[in-house]
Amino acid sequence: MTAKNTIYYEAYGNLYLNITNRCSANCIFCIRDISDGVYGYNLRLSYEPTVNEIISELEPLDLSKFKEVVFTGFGEPTIRLDELLGIIHWLHERNVTVRLDTNGHANLIHPGRDVVSELKEAGLSAVSVSLNAGSEELYNELCRPVHDNSYQAMLDFTKAALGIGMRTRMTVVSMPEVDIGKCERIAHDIGADFHVR
Repeated sequence: MTAKNTIYYEAYGNLYLNITNRCSANCIFCIRDISDGVYGYNLRLSYEPTVNEIISELEPLDLSKFKEVVFTGFGEPTIRLDELLGIIHWLHERNVTVRLDTNGHANLIHPGRDVVSELKEAGLSAVSVSLNAGSEELYNELCRPVHDNSYQAMLDFTKAALGIGMRTRMTVVSMPEVDIGKCERIAHDIGADFHVR
């Protein structure tokens, strides 16, 4: 018998949703390479849960007690864009503040779609974009993205989120290779908040 999937977990007063383990990058610092999860939760999914399965897990919870419901987990949530939109819409109808943690590759994963507008229309409140490096060269070295031009796509995604009035921050992992000051300047020049994780 397979272990029950961890679809959600609680930390820092937030509820975090784990809807996929797939990603469009293979970052050298990814927690998936050294651990099965975070905060004692195993985040390796035996299969990707359906929207109905996710909602049935969320329905019994008192969602009002959380500051935010955050899509993050062990993969890139926008890979499952239509499912993501459906769940955001369901949460928004319940007056829940929803944040997406993303690598910002969504428009490369879903060419021809205006992903940021779709997220906003579904009811997304905030986005946290992984900047991770102060140059495209270092970004490609650290994040090993699947798609070409991922660094620029990530910057463009961030600008689009800000342009549509979404609460937006950029984040980096504190590593010796990463110039935190340069990354902070990039984020602030774009107009985003900045966070070191």
